Amino acid sequence: MVPSEGDASMVKRKAEEHELEGKRKKKKKKKQVDTPRPACSWVYFSREFIKEYSASHPESSGLKAATKAASDAWKSMSHEEKAKYTRRAREVWDDYLSAAPARIPKPRKQTKLVTRCSPGRLFNVLQRLTPEQKDAVNSMGFGSLLSLKCRTLRRSLCLWLLERFNTTQRSLEICGECIPLYPSDVELVMGLAASGKDVVNSGPDDLIADLRRSYNASNNGISVRLLEERLAVPEAGDDFKRSFVLYALGTLLSPTARLDASPSFLHFLTNTDVIHQYNWGKFLLDRLVREVSRYRQGKQRAVGGCLLFLQLFYYESISIEGSGSLAPTVFPCLSSWGEEEITEREKRERELGGYGSGEVICKERCLGMESSEYRGQLDGPPVRKLRTGEEQGPEFEQERSRADAEQMNRDITSIDEVDMPNFLDSQSVVCRNIDVAVDSIRSLCRNKEYGCNETVDYAKKNAHEETCMYAPCACPLVACNFVGSSEQLSLHFSSKHWDSGRRFRYNSPLSVSLGINEDFLVLQAEEDGVLFLLNKGLETIGHTVMLTCIGPSMSKEKFLYDLVSERGISALRLKSLTEYFPGRVEGFPPMDFLLIPFRFLDSSGELNLEVRIWNSTEFCLDYS
Repeated sequence: MVPSEGDASMVKRKAEEHELEGKRKKKKKKKQVDTPRPACSWVYFSREFIKEYSASHPESSGLKAATKAASDAWKSMSHEEKAKYTRRAREVWDDYLSAAPARIPKPRKQTKLVTRCSPGRLFNVLQRLTPEQKDAVNSMGFGSLLSLKCRTLRRSLCLWLLERFNTTQRSLEICGECIPLYPSDVELVMGLAASGKDVVNSGPDDLIADLRRSYNASNNGISVRLLEERLAVPEAGDDFKRSFVLYALGTLLSPTARLDASPSFLHFLTNTDVIHQYNWGKFLLDRLVREVSRYRQGKQRAVGGCLLFLQLFYYESISIEGSGSLAPTVFPCLSSWGEEEITEREKRERELGGYGSGEVICKERCLGMESSEYRGQLDGPPVRKLRTGEEQGPEFEQERSRADAEQMNRDITSIDEVDMPNFLDSQSVVCRNIDVAVDSIRSLCRNKEYGCNETVDYAKKNAHEETCMYAPCACPLVACNFVGSSEQLSLHFSSKHWDSGRRFRYNSPLSVSLGINEDFLVLQAEEDGVLFLLNKGLETIGHTVMLTCIGPSMSKEKFLYDLVSERGISALRLKSLTEYFPGRVEGFPPMDFLLIPFRFLDSSGELNLEVRIWNSTEFCLDYS
């Protein structure tokens, strides 16, 4: 029996329906949401309006006409008339956010290392410097970089170290031990000073306005290629010094996720005569910890910070040959690690089964640093190179011990005339035989001029100063050069600049406005005087807004804040924790921010916001 045309079409239709049903089954089910997101103020108004409109206009054509009437009515309402529905929506939002569990950041799968740390670029520039320019580099305290030999990073090793880098404790967890990192380690490896004044990359904008124009600085940064062009000119003045420091920071010592150098660095480059007085070891370690933390939080794709320091620190701290064959340490360590030495080290690592197969020696070995050309410019008695692992007869050992004892007595006698903590800090001597003497030395915290009266052991001095609550903070206002502790700054601002900011109360909404030319607004809490900065940045499609707290970076008190921007029926909102900064925040926001499109500005170009801040006693979060 031959099927008819109608039967064939029916069979075809059934086959299509079966195929369509199969596709529907393959579709993923929508994620079930236990608690729906609250509605905005427009929804609450429209529900109420449509109900009344439908009752008073039975002849209307239905929901479409009522919704159109509600939209027209909403557009004609003033802010005061909308406030009733705005408050209602805000209360529902607050209840929803307080009940919602804290968002756990999705861990980043570290499979490929992306970084702007490029020792090869700096190496190529160093080869072209003139003798006069090298003298200028030495005068700034960056002379150790002239002995740089490494041109490439071992990315597999850096990735392995990043997975074992504890940014909270500032330590590397390798070979079954927790190895803490200190600024003095940066000095040992990179040769940069780990004592002196803190590097503060914030301050009044007018002080660096000319420099920003000179370097064509944008919010994205200062072009590294522009710096390379400037360094190619054979001059060794202030412009060369600034360009060199910017280039070294942007390519090796403190690179960010971007290819350009941060314009905030210009704040500590206004006076090139004091560059050698800064604590570069602490600055580099702080920036490395911050950049790695941001990478892990998923805020940037590339890993910033000086990864070369981690790589060389691993080579110097982990022995793969055994403690009996230790070679003397040369200062700085980067001068003894060239491409051939690193290639040989990597080959031995693979033969032993991979990274972490050696033993930790940084706590056991006696480090003697061979003075280099850079080190010879420092004051103080010379440091001898200590050799270990040499096999000599007992007669020679006895004679050498007697000679060493006499030499040590002479050294200690000469050292008594100088300041012992400063001498040890400048020479970076670490020796097992004098551990007891070093531990017994106590000195005042360098923040004593800002109110810290702590007297700490020299061995714990760096750890204390990194967490000191009296770390200096700068006044954020233009043309004010005040620097002091956070408490001193609070008193200074309330007495000298009481009319230059806005006062607020915790857990209470505050309406603020930022004009076209206003980049920030200072907020001061009435309860405890804590200062906050409401920062505004410029992007291609709108403004970035964020809130920071002026204080030491290691402050334990937490502040939760809420930013809301509204325009018509649209509302943008950000709820986050403040981060601490010792002054102004320059460049692209390094933390959570609210992006507000230009259409949210009013007719005069002002940005209207509602801000609410809670302190740690008014909200409960799990910080573990």
